Amino acid sequence: MTEFTKAIRGDTDGMARTYEYEDETVLVADFGATDGHVDVVDGTAIVIVDDEQHEFDVPAGASRAIMNNGIVTIEVER
Repeated sequence: MTEFTKAIRGDTDGMARTYEYEDETVLVADFGATDGHVDVVDGTAIVIVDDEQHEFDVPAGASRAIMNNGIVTIEVER
């Protein structure tokens, strides 16, 4: 289990996983069926859900962060 999945599991009842590929790592967390927003600033993912803010460290190289129907996806290039 990565540091990201350890950190995020305390803030969500849903799934939190890390997928390793040849050229990138993908971090995924399920906050439930909700609207929200995610952004990555200086190695920290900032997730806003239901007027609550959650912050998680992400590996260097995080190139894209999106939230769709409560699913946060962060892509990290290697």
